[in-house]
Amino acid sequence: MKRIASAVVRPTGPNYTQAIETGGFTLAADEPRGAGGQNAGPGPYNLLLAGLGACTAITLKMYADRKGWQIGALQVALTLAKDDDGATHIERRLSSNAPLDAAQWDKLVEIAGKTPVTRTLAAGAAITTTREVR
Repeated sequence: MKRIASAVVRPTGPNYTQAIETGGFTLAADEPRGAGGQNAGPGPYNLLLAGLGACTAITLKMYADRKGWQIGALQVALTLAKDDDGATHIERRLSSNAPLDAAQWDKLVEIAGKTPVTRTLAAGAAITTTREVR
């Protein structure tokens, strides 16, 4: 198996505040005050959407660069919701200040559906959990 990414998460503060070490960076995660957290960083679902949005924006920029398209300041806005049955729905909205034609938009929307993180989320991922002795 080829390792794509790794992260280590450790508690750093009261209640639910966590430090995430990944890719040489340290990020914060927490829950909002209303959920018992300190609001010291984005919550887990926000981080999930951030990863999907970043992957989408980067992939579309790479595609546009290869095609020689000027896509301007492409924005990816995401919302995660759960329906009454508990099913998760993610809405992704693309916008740009560039004058793209309908064919370009159609292709960008198509490519957005094929980004690596999109495919991972859509397919699901096998998750194994083991105990590590320290």
